[in-house]
Amino acid sequence: MLFRVPTSAFRVLMTRRRSKSRKSQPRAQRETSAGGVVFRRGPDGQVRFLLIRDSYKNWGFPKGHLEAAEPPADGARREVSEETGLNELVLHGPIKVIDWYFRFRGKTIHKYCHFFLFESRRGDPVPEEAEGITACVWHPFDEAQQTVSYDNARDVLRQAAEMQQALVQT
Repeated sequence: MLFRVPTSAFRVLMTRRRSKSRKSQPRAQRETSAGGVVFRRGPDGQVRFLLIRDSYKNWGFPKGHLEAAEPPADGARREVSEETGLNELVLHGPIKVIDWYFRFRGKTIHKYCHFFLFESRRGDPVPEEAEGITACVWHPFDEAQQTVSYDNARDVLRQAAEMQQALVQT
């Protein structure tokens, strides 16, 4: 004799399982930002990359939230200008989009950041304290790689340096 489970019982069991997993894993809120890796050739011909230190003492690149309907490249240029005071920036193109998760005020955030390569030929960067920036420094690639606080930002820097090298060769 075969024992048959009514399909209605199976549906109830699956509904319970799904609702439990949703409660234990809340959906992440998506945020999009943009930023820039800025380079400059020094008088000696050596290329240097601009790093900023945030209020948490982490080193990285200028970046921030996009404004409503703002294209990522425009947002990246605006954020670099706001956080460093550099205005005459030459856009050389997109580097890559990185993403990460973090918790903020009890919510899980899935952040996407579009990075672009910019060249600055003049002007001294000034950290914008109102934006939480505590320092701006120019470093050669190797030193910048050692200074950057996050692995995904190191990868962005490596790709930016490759793009910059390709600009020199063309």
